[in-house]
Amino acid sequence: MKSIYILFAVLFSTPLAFFGAPEIVKSPNGNVEVNFSVENGVPFYSVNFKGKPAVLKSRLGLELAKLPSLMDGFSLDKSERSSFYETWKPVWGETAEIQNHYNEALFTLSQKSPARKMLLRFRVYDDGVGFRYEFPKQPALNFITVKDEHTQFAMPGDITAFWIPADNGTQEYEYVKSKLSEIRKIMPAATNKTDWASPVGPTSVQTSLQLITNDGIYMNIHEAALVDYSCMHLKLDDKNMVFESELVADPTGNKCYLVADAKTPWRTIILGDKAVDMLSSNLILNLNEPCKIADTSWIKPVKYVGVWWEMITGKSAWSYTSEKALPLTKEAYAKAKPHGRHGATTENVKRYIDFAAKHGFDQVLVEGWNIGWEDWANKEKENVFDFVTPYPDFNLPVLLEYAKSKGVRLMMHHETAGQVRNYERHLDKALQFMKENGYNSIKGGYVGYIIPWGESHYGQYMNNHYLYVVKKAAENKIMVNAHEAVRPTGLCRTYPNLIGNESARGTEYQAFGGSRPEHVTILPFTRLQGGPMDYTPGIFNMDISSFNPRNKSKVLSTICNQLALYVTLYSPLQMAADFPEHYEKHMDAFQFIKDVAVDWDDSRYIDAEPGKFIIAARKAKGSENWFAGCVVNSEGRDTELKLDFLSPGKTYAATIYSDAPHADFEKNPHAYKIEKRDVKSSDTLKIRCARGGGWAISFFPKP
Repeated sequence: MKSIYILFAVLFSTPLAFFGAPEIVKSPNGNVEVNFSVENGVPFYSVNFKGKPAVLKSRLGLELAKLPSLMDGFSLDKSERSSFYETWKPVWGETAEIQNHYNEALFTLSQKSPARKMLLRFRVYDDGVGFRYEFPKQPALNFITVKDEHTQFAMPGDITAFWIPADNGTQEYEYVKSKLSEIRKIMPAATNKTDWASPVGPTSVQTSLQLITNDGIYMNIHEAALVDYSCMHLKLDDKNMVFESELVADPTGNKCYLVADAKTPWRTIILGDKAVDMLSSNLILNLNEPCKIADTSWIKPVKYVGVWWEMITGKSAWSYTSEKALPLTKEAYAKAKPHGRHGATTENVKRYIDFAAKHGFDQVLVEGWNIGWEDWANKEKENVFDFVTPYPDFNLPVLLEYAKSKGVRLMMHHETAGQVRNYERHLDKALQFMKENGYNSIKGGYVGYIIPWGESHYGQYMNNHYLYVVKKAAENKIMVNAHEAVRPTGLCRTYPNLIGNESARGTEYQAFGGSRPEHVTILPFTRLQGGPMDYTPGIFNMDISSFNPRNKSKVLSTICNQLALYVTLYSPLQMAADFPEHYEKHMDAFQFIKDVAVDWDDSRYIDAEPGKFIIAARKAKGSENWFAGCVVNSEGRDTELKLDFLSPGKTYAATIYSDAPHADFEKNPHAYKIEKRDVKSSDTLKIRCARGGGWAISFFPKP
């Protein structure tokens, strides 16, 4: 249910071709100001925040293939103004309700030869701006091939950025903090060597891009409602400090194909005085359309365990046999010789089901259950998986019945290996298979090169595919968690069965050499701006060589840092990713993972600084229980937590999980201490965080 209150409708609509002054659009509280003008036929905009420049005068427009451009020759025909306010209730989220309040300006631009119109719609919020291009149906502009989009974001000087390289194949990078002028020099060392990585250029970066101006303005550039369009990277002109949109191309070099009446995604700019303003913004969600699923009762946040970390660390294997290129039939695998390291066996999965049932987890993810894993990744072949045929040692009927008897579901895994045509051919059958066997959620995957050949992970073709899968899944009441897909842009508001994505460097990289502690203090400012991440936290054994001597990687975190991630990295989909036996050695600390919620009525970002630390507190959905968490970088930190978010007059039983005095993410990552005490809203807690450490606290009201 949602309630909508329209404050006032169109204020004025008048021809403006003869007006020379810029059009000014302010946010409801006046802090954000957009200036729009058409000068010598070219549209420009700029953005100020509290009287300070955030985006300097920047050009707008699109270059078309086979048609004259939409870059110049414009006059401003009409300006329509309105204001809008609503509160809406997300199906799941960080808060029970979200306010959506903006002032809007719709500018109609026209060209004389050929006679065409282009609309620019700006929505100005108290915490930022969203704008997009719109193309009404018209005789001279019905079929639109976008060669390039030239949206600019002119920066107010050589400011600080938290960035990853633009890449058309992966987003799985560690973030770099630098001045804009340093990006070109740093870029070669920052580029990933993943097989299917496809870096774009020496100064091109991905969104969501977190920035801090020299005036102390926190600014984030991203996009919202990425539908039927290519993903936007940003190319920096590092002489003039101007970013320009850089759309992902298809094999022909074109960027998008549109049919009027059409519109682009929103280009978003979030603004604030403090770092926490970035984390609490709902601007990107608000720019997406309301939920299109009539009955959402089947969409539920999930806390899960699974047969996954075994394979990621190399202790177990996805494949059943070492034989390559077997025919995709049960009979062929029944005759094959198993290698003995397969992780998704009936008995091993039962072990995870038992653990999930004992400790109150909803689901058990099983990867490597289906035939085809012997020869799958980065191959130029199309038919590897059929998504329905289990390996000989994975007894699906037995496991489904066993899980049901324990009150647990199995979570389906669909790794496509980038073979998109193959997946779409099998999708209806695979979803029917899921329904018949009681599955209600998919973890999808797109590892490797995309087939059809030449398409990339983030072009228009693939973005349409990802949404196609989400819609088909919704028809079958199935939730989707897509890995290696395009980074989120708030579409989970419209399709809340899109319950999570990976689309960034997750925990798995801790088994591939590690990720620095700074990484998890930056992700909420960047990747999580568009939607939640399936980060798969909860690792308790940081020495991977202790159970797999072939892998010398270390998890660069303390146990308390891992606990805090369940609060600081918001997601309605949270995994306890480690092995049951590793948790059983630390059941006192594991209690926090059991207790912490995955859906919330309220969220407070107490204090934060990207690359340094994050402190957050959240109130569990439908209860008075609160949970708080703090993660810090590799320097450690003394922190302070005022408990004024708790209800006044109530006493809470607090359990504080913190780093032991000599804890250290490199030297002593498993050291922690647990303290229990009664607290009130007037109290303040002071807690020391180790290097790469953190703390987590549960607050339960006392009778």
